[in-house]
Amino acid sequence: MPLPDQIATRGTLTAHRALDGLTWLRVGGPADWLFQPADRDDLCAFLAQLDDDIPVFPIGVGSNLIVRDGGIRGVVIRLGRGFNDIACAKGVVTAGAAALDAHVARKAAQAGLDLTFLRTIPGAIGGAVRMNAGCYGSYVADHLIEAEAVTRQGGVERLAPEMLEFAYRHSTLPAGWVLTRAWFRADANDAQVLADRMEAQLARRDATQPTKDRSAGSTFRNPAGFSSTGQADDRQDLKAWKVIDDAGMRGARLGGAQMSEMHSNFLLNADNATAGDLESLGELVRKKVYQNSGIQLQWEIMRVGEPAPEEG
Repeated sequence: MPLPDQIATRGTLTAHRALDGLTWLRVGGPADWLFQPADRDDLCAFLAQLDDDIPVFPIGVGSNLIVRDGGIRGVVIRLGRGFNDIACAKGVVTAGAAALDAHVARKAAQAGLDLTFLRTIPGAIGGAVRMNAGCYGSYVADHLIEAEAVTRQGGVERLAPEMLEFAYRHSTLPAGWVLTRAWFRADANDAQVLADRMEAQLARRDATQPTKDRSAGSTFRNPAGFSSTGQADDRQDLKAWKVIDDAGMRGARLGGAQMSEMHSNFLLNADNATAGDLESLGELVRKKVYQNSGIQLQWEIMRVGEPAPEEG
C-alpha cells in the first residue's frame, strides 16, 4: 500500500511537520506526517488507502497534550474547518469534532439550550468526548446522544454512549479512530440566564486559574474521581491541587517548567521549557505526592510521542 505522500488528498499533507506550534504548551518534536483533511470523505479516503502498519494519532487543538521532544512516528491527523460546524434544533446540539467547546456552549445558549458546562473547558469537541470532559458537576457522558467516528480503515461508525464506556476523564475508542461529530441533548432555558451563568463561570475561572499563562489546563485527575462541582460543599481533601499543596509542590520548578503559584494543578511552560522539562516536573510532583500521602496521581494531560534522543 502507498505511503501517505503517495495518496491523493484534497486536504493538506505535510512531512516532518513540527508540532510545537499546535499545542498550548508549545513543545514537542515533529510528526512524520501531519494530515489536515478537507472533510469527512477526504479523511475516509486517506485512511482507507493508508498502510495498516503506519500508526495514526488524532489531535485537536492541543489543549490537553504534551508532545515529547522526539516527535510522533506515523501520521498525526488534525481536523479543521471542515469539521467545526455547530447546529441547534429541538433540544439537540450537533457539533463537529473541531468545534471549540466554548463556541458550542455559546451557540447553544443563544438558542436557549444549556451546555454551559462546556464554556470554560479548553479544547474542541472531539477531545471533550474522548476525555469525557466535565466541570461543575456535568460531564459529556451526561449529554451525549451519539458520536461519529472514522475508523482506521476509513469506514464511518456511529457510537452510542455505552460503546464509549465513559468514566471519569476516560472513554474507550479503538486506536487510530478519529472522532468527527457529536450530538448532545440539552435542556431548554432562557438565553440571557445562560449567558449570565457563563459570564459568572468565566469570572470564577479567571480568578482561580492561570488563564494568561502557557498551560494545558488541569495536569492531574482529581484523586476523588470527579470534577469540581462549583458548590459551597464541594470536597477539597482529595482534589489534585490540595494533595500537591500538601506535598509542598506549589510553584515547584524544573528547567523551564513550573507548577503554577496560582493553581498548583496547572503545569506551566514558564521559560522555554522542553517537553522533557514538563513531563519530568510532573513525574516529580507525582513522586512527592505519593511520598507525602500515599496517593498515586494520574495524569490528565495526554503525553505522546518519543523522547528526544539525548533523553534515552
